[in-house]
Amino acid sequence: MRAKGIAYDTGFVRGGENSRENFDLDLVKRELAIIRDDLHCNAVHLVGGDPERLEQAAHLAAELGLEVWFSPYPLELTPEEMLALFADGARRAERVRRTGAEVVFVTGVELSLMDHGFLPGDDIAERLERLFGRPQSLGERVAEASARLNDFLEEAVATVRERFLGKITYACIPFERVDWTLFDIMAVELIRSAEVADRFQEGVRALVAQGKPLAITGFGTATWRGAGELAPRSMEIVEHDEIGRPVRLNGEYDRDEAGQAEYLRELLEIFDAEGVDAAFVYLFALSNYPHRPDDPRRDLDLASLGIVKVLENGDGETYPGMPWEPKAAFAALAEYYRG
Repeated sequence: MRAKGIAYDTGFVRGGENSRENFDLDLVKRELAIIRDDLHCNAVHLVGGDPERLEQAAHLAAELGLEVWFSPYPLELTPEEMLALFADGARRAERVRRTGAEVVFVTGVELSLMDHGFLPGDDIAERLERLFGRPQSLGERVAEASARLNDFLEEAVATVRERFLGKITYACIPFERVDWTLFDIMAVELIRSAEVADRFQEGVRALVAQGKPLAITGFGTATWRGAGELAPRSMEIVEHDEIGRPVRLNGEYDRDEAGQAEYLRELLEIFDAEGVDAAFVYLFALSNYPHRPDDPRRDLDLASLGIVKVLENGDGETYPGMPWEPKAAFAALAEYYRG
């Protein structure tokens, strides 16, 4: 693979609330340096809902020599709100690109599910239910949603290209029938579950055969035993409060860091073998899913796809001053990317 990367969360914004409460730039800079030096990444996928945070992190990543994938991540926004977010982000991404950095602009992620205007439903759960609840008409609903999505993406791409002169892409869900002629790079959120394991590699091969550089984004699994069988649903063991914040697990689960590590290693081997251009493990850390080893039902890290476990109080030992400890997946990813 040309680009060996990982996703870095700058904070998801939903209903005006940011999932990452603290955004200390000294901490961000040190984490990005660890991503470059210890994980051996040469690219980073910066995701989040605050364009200013994205630009700050992008400048830091660029200074470290990392290829920057600049990804404003809209959640439950209307098409008009998304266009405004992308326009702002494109101007900021262009400022980073003009410093000499390699920057790719990501014009949204999984928009048909995450936002309004493509599928019926007030939130993602309702949209999923309406999409898959009637299998006999699934094809028709997918076609309708994809048509609306492509109409929007045509407008969004024009908005971005007016303000950003680098390469652009869109991180799609496999069922979205994206018009890739709009983009410089294909990007797919491609996650292996037990249901598709027997044909997963063949699917990657078919995507590569389409001819455009292929990036795989959004792949990973949680840290409980058996999570890899259910990915991309491995985070669904969490109960949330009335405004969507994670509170506790819905049962008791066994920690399986080795399983998470092996899952990532196996997928990276497939991507390498099939000629994928760029891969971005999801993700470095999820700050609102802390590790609570003494309270199993509230140990949200078990549901986190992060390769480090975030500590609620105090700092870790491996990296003094860092509020997290590496998981087994951290070492596995470092070994693979180094090799």
